Amino acid sequence: MRLPIPPPGHFRKERHCIKNSAHTSGLLEEFEGTVSGHRDGHGFVQRDDGSPDIFLPPNEMRAVLHRDRVKARVVRFDRKGRPEGRVVEILERSPQPIIGRLLQESGVWLVAPEDKRYGQDVLINKGATANATVGQVVVVELTEPPSLYGQPVGRVKEVLGEVDDPGMEIEIAVRKYGVPHEFSDACLGMARGLPDKVRAQDKKGRVDLTDVPLVTIDGEDARDFDDAVYCEPAKVGKGKGWRLLVAIADVSSYVETGSAIDVDAYDRATSVYFPRRVIPMLPEKLSNGLCSLNPDVERLCMVCDMMINASGDVEAYQFYPAVMFSHARFTYTEVAAILSNTRGPEAAKRKERIDDLLNLHDVYGALLKARRARGAVDFETTETQIVCDDSGRIDKIVPRVRNDAHKLIEEAMLAANVCSADFILQSKHPGLFRVHEGPTPEKIDLLRGYLKATGVGLTVGDNPKPAEFQAIAEATKERPDAQQIHSMLLRSMSQAVYTPDNNGHFGLAFEAYTHFTSPIRRYPDLLVHRVIKAILFKRKYQLPTLPTPGEAHAKLARRLASRVREPENKLEQKTKPTPDQQAWEAAGLHCSANERRADEASRDVEAWLKCKYMREHLGEEYSGVVTAATGFGLFVTLDAMYVEGLVHITELGGEYFRFDEMRQELRGERTGIRYGIGSRVRIQVSRVDLDGRKIDFRLVREADELLPRSAKDANGSSMQNFKTAVKKAFTNMSGKAGRGEPKSTAGAARKSGDKKASAKSRRSRK
Repeated sequence: MRLPIPPPGHFRKERHCIKNSAHTSGLLEEFEGTVSGHRDGHGFVQRDDGSPDIFLPPNEMRAVLHRDRVKARVVRFDRKGRPEGRVVEILERSPQPIIGRLLQESGVWLVAPEDKRYGQDVLINKGATANATVGQVVVVELTEPPSLYGQPVGRVKEVLGEVDDPGMEIEIAVRKYGVPHEFSDACLGMARGLPDKVRAQDKKGRVDLTDVPLVTIDGEDARDFDDAVYCEPAKVGKGKGWRLLVAIADVSSYVETGSAIDVDAYDRATSVYFPRRVIPMLPEKLSNGLCSLNPDVERLCMVCDMMINASGDVEAYQFYPAVMFSHARFTYTEVAAILSNTRGPEAAKRKERIDDLLNLHDVYGALLKARRARGAVDFETTETQIVCDDSGRIDKIVPRVRNDAHKLIEEAMLAANVCSADFILQSKHPGLFRVHEGPTPEKIDLLRGYLKATGVGLTVGDNPKPAEFQAIAEATKERPDAQQIHSMLLRSMSQAVYTPDNNGHFGLAFEAYTHFTSPIRRYPDLLVHRVIKAILFKRKYQLPTLPTPGEAHAKLARRLASRVREPENKLEQKTKPTPDQQAWEAAGLHCSANERRADEASRDVEAWLKCKYMREHLGEEYSGVVTAATGFGLFVTLDAMYVEGLVHITELGGEYFRFDEMRQELRGERTGIRYGIGSRVRIQVSRVDLDGRKIDFRLVREADELLPRSAKDANGSSMQNFKTAVKKAFTNMSGKAGRGEPKSTAGAARKSGDKKASAKSRRSRK
């Protein structure tokens, strides 16, 4: 008996059903989250529970905007098992205003958002333009949200000016990221009422250190000086050592808890540093005047007085309020020059301070020895500084050189921060710690695989220590791919946060660490000062009733909550936190979120300036190094300009590349060409997208830079072997396709590769 023949396509459909059966359990699942738009028209829902984001097709983005809170449902899975969602309900519209350029098309006024993640232009009624002219940058407040069949409608709330005005990129960034940039009238009024100098009544109950030659050491462009140092030799126990004084501006004496200045400072949480401009946490009268440790004037301060032995260990310390007199204002460059040549011209100008600087350098050597002994992670990275001209445009981009003066101050501040953390712990008083947790198990597995794939003989354990990371860095620093390995070590680590729960600092290898040394520009430092004072005067510091945290806080809170692991023993679950603990947790989350917001705003401005700078160099060729490899291309940093751009996978030639996550590289299937982190390439600047903050490069084939590893043979030249490998690949293809087919086959392969790469690019996010 013959079995009936199934209809055409039956087996294919059945296989499809079986393939997706594993994912059907998540179908129709409803969840809440925040919409994250994409410049290509689609979007994602960032889930509140920390689960992977859900893809939203363009048709689902018509009625929602970037940053809207929605309830969504998973409706299908693609061939790779990735979920696709549908918006069920719009829970909350984003209150964030939209910044963009005012345009007029066919008599209709509209604003094209500067942030392309919004995806839709905003219609403006004729009487709602606020007298703005075409092309000007404006701030828009929505009056009607978008719908399935209608664009959003709004009114011009603020006119910022022309797009080419100096500093416009900063004006855009502070509004784009919601950075508070205007002090309240109450705050400014209170600041004006503060004294211009230290009064006699302010010195009561303080140690007089005006005769101690404390000095400040900062950058050339610094305007606020919040730390001063002094060091002298001292006998510690039976051996030699040093007495190190770190004096920090006593901001808490002028910024009272819950005052108008305090509320504004908490709202900002940190100063934001842009090229040529700083948005301070405190009014200028405090940040650059009354609290700044300017030379030759008396200032109130909090002192961490430490005794350090020859091994670099802090044997004893004490905190006390004091009044000081800065004896000199040094720059890092000046101190480095004096330390390198005590008979040079710089030293001749500062003869009376040379011995003090040498003592500081000696204690730095001991602290550095202790740092190495505890195995703290110390990677040398290149930081850049943007130098602008008078009009605000980039003149040049130069690397920041870290000399011994930078490291000297850094180690002194670290020692004071460790003492402040220990002081708070010993007193059992609640406070904010700077916590840097170790890598997650997922990142550990990825790092292990990468180290094995690259032939590194060392690896990390299940519960790695900082010394293991430092040992790998030291063992590989002479390798040609050292930069690639060090980048992977850094990427495997977590970001540091502020929290009342002390879990240590992984990178610095400290059991407890906090921020004490910068109360002028960081709110957590101000809180630590208040806690230390409360302990000294045998009181308990109570957090004030602070403003409700904003969007950034809520976003970070959800992100951190997703990282919390379930306790292995259910009986060991933490007890419910007290209201006081909850208040400290909220303050830590708020400060951590605002710190990230400030970093994002600063990077956005720098990216804009770099894009504008590179528009003048279109078509020019440069050498660079690959700093990141992804499924859609390579990120390359130029040697001469320290500017990063993308070489899209479609610009790598007629080859199909696969992304090797283990090795962090793109590998050509036909020729075996490999591009990984640390690979040197030569590129051409092909495109600059100012609105998208993107710079695109095109790969230039030159010499041995693009040779496949398999083609490099000792028996022949590299170029000849490369040509042989390519010829062999085409010969194999022609054997399959027939004579005269290699060109068409290669073209088809290229087109196929382009399609696959484009598909990946559309699903990727910036």
